[in-house]
Amino acid sequence: MPIILITGGARSGKSTRAEQRALSFPGKPVYIATAEALDEEMRARIARHRARRGNDWIEREVPIELAAALDESDGAGARLVDCLTLWLSNLMHAQRDWRIEGDKLSAALSRQRSPVVLVTNEVGLGIVPDNALAREFRDAAGLLNQVIARVADEVEFVVAGLPIRVK
Repeated sequence: MPIILITGGARSGKSTRAEQRALSFPGKPVYIATAEALDEEMRARIARHRARRGNDWIEREVPIELAAALDESDGAGARLVDCLTLWLSNLMHAQRDWRIEGDKLSAALSRQRSPVVLVTNEVGLGIVPDNALAREFRDAAGLLNQVIARVADEVEFVVAGLPIRVK
């Protein structure tokens, strides 16, 4: 079954595209959310995403243990992971080694029997950040995206709501 990575900038239409792709497979899809509702603004974002998706999804909130969640949910419908960038942020805040976790995720993806659609942000297209933490995050996001793109069967870049096939 395919592993599909969908990337793009903020508000590019990545999540909507990923939802369409996940719904195109048979079975009830599983939405694996990495975001945590830590403030009112994020709670509102999550509520908008849920409202747009409707009730056609099984939801799982997985801020850290993504590889395990994929293994546990394998064998049914497609899984949509939204998003790797927030997952990376969660890992860094928890002081987890994102390289090790990225390798675990890559290994988990290679053994999946059901489709997986992953959303990530392309954060390296702008200016160089002015502080070390932001540069570390930007670099980590770019490197993590490369690791996952290598195991993905398909990679799409979304611009202004339009998908461009990269791989």
